Amino acid sequence: MSSSSGAGRRALVTGVTGYIGSRLVPALLDAGWTVRVLTRDAGKVADRWWVDRAEVVEGDATSRATLAEALADVDVAYYLLHSMDSEGGFVERDREMATTFGRAAYEAEVSRIVYLSGLHPHDGPLSDHLASRVEVGDLLLSSGVPTAVLQAAIILGSGSASFEMLRHLTSRLPVMVTPKWLDNRIQPTAVRDVLHYLVGAADLPPEVNRTFDIGGPDVLTYREMITRFARLAGMFPRTIVTVPVLTPRLASQWVGFVTPVPTGLAKPLVESLLHEVVCEEHDVDDLVGPPPGGALGFDRAVTDAIAGDEADPRPEPGTVDPARVTAADPAWAGGGSGS
Repeated sequence: MSSSSGAGRRALVTGVTGYIGSRLVPALLDAGWTVRVLTRDAGKVADRWWVDRAEVVEGDATSRATLAEALADVDVAYYLLHSMDSEGGFVERDREMATTFGRAAYEAEVSRIVYLSGLHPHDGPLSDHLASRVEVGDLLLSSGVPTAVLQAAIILGSGSASFEMLRHLTSRLPVMVTPKWLDNRIQPTAVRDVLHYLVGAADLPPEVNRTFDIGGPDVLTYREMITRFARLAGMFPRTIVTVPVLTPRLASQWVGFVTPVPTGLAKPLVESLLHEVVCEEHDVDDLVGPPPGGALGFDRAVTDAIAGDEADPRPEPGTVDPARVTAADPAWAGGGSGS
């Protein structure tokens, strides 16, 4: 991932049962880091191949005592926590959790926080979920601990909720009626490249405390992504008809109905499509370095992602290309190529 070595240093990974967290732990171990994970339920990582190589702290990220234990002697802390659900109060929950985490990291003298957030436009109103992501980043940046906020749009890889929504919409609906904002431009990025930047961000100079846009080389509309996905997966061409009015609420219920992506996940994903999300800078490449061989384009990233769809049993994360579906991903992730 990164050319640097984590030898002699300790990284804390939160959100370790999630899509990125489950793949980041093996990447950090491969780079020589001592890895500690924080999880509410240690049983959920008991089957991971790396569990005997990592330090496991069981507890809640809202507990000051738990955070003090988890952050002790940590060089870099990866903040991969957020409330992706349809319950009320998520803004307040995420605000309180980020504030508590930032304060605890400062008191523990952590050298750096790295947070994965969402790419977003810098003007105009944002959806509640995206605005909350931005607020969490701002809270961590003001914690007193040097923080790198990496902002990504759709992450391409099996198991990624945004990728699975794209996959299942394409495979299940040969003809679809969609909102007009499916013609907004998006700059997706391959999960391999996200991991490269996450690992590399640990070595940013201490004076760096800012956001970074990360994205692949292709800027596409969602309509273009559906068309390309169908071709790459060997499906018949899809017919897409846009209509002027389809509210995010209705659209997310529709997505939840026609795909296995839970509605609580679909709602923030659909809301994010209201915005054009294109990188405004690529400064992270100057400071961390680009991924080996360059960032992957959309076609290659999708091809890598669907290559292992039929794997049974699913492989452990870290033992295959991170784009492949793994044993850590939800049951609704992955699948056949459709027709």
